[in-house]
Amino acid sequence: MNWNYTPYPKTDNKHKVFISYYHKDDSYYRERFESLFGHLFINTSVKPGDIDTDDSDEYIKRLIQDGYISGASIIVVLIGAKTYCRKHVDWEISAAISKKVGGYSGLLGLCLPTHPDYGKKYTEDIVPPRFVDNLKSGYADFYDWTEDETKIKKWVEKAFKARIDNADKIDNSREQFKYNR
Repeated sequence: MNWNYTPYPKTDNKHKVFISYYHKDDSYYRERFESLFGHLFINTSVKPGDIDTDDSDEYIKRLIQDGYISGASIIVVLIGAKTYCRKHVDWEISAAISKKVGGYSGLLGLCLPTHPDYGKKYTEDIVPPRFVDNLKSGYADFYDWTEDETKIKKWVEKAFKARIDNADKIDNSREQFKYNR
């Protein structure tokens, strides 16, 4: 009998994770996520100050895609009260699930305690639309914020596996945001 069996095989390799979030409102949770779970993955995220906000939108989009997301195997979207409004979050999700930007990344959403749906079923109108498309298709998963390392490991492994097993469920058909809502 195999006493070491787990439903999500343990891997010695760390996943490369890109964290998408609304920089103005949700920085605390990005920092908290990194401090709690940063030892579990290789962070490929944009850090404050990495990108000059005076650059053009197209240049910023290309920088994020080529320099950060293209190497990620998972994108974790931290979803706060206003995340659904943000063009950069939409672009990051789109890039992560685009085969032409380094292959598909698993898509995992964490509903933050600042979000009105925390602890409840999500409301489509206040979750990033491209993320909702992929929840509906069965590609993405959405959970409430946790500080439980066991849960995060399990969810990250599930998202990692989905990028191969469920790639046919990716929905990236929506036009990208041109502006913040």
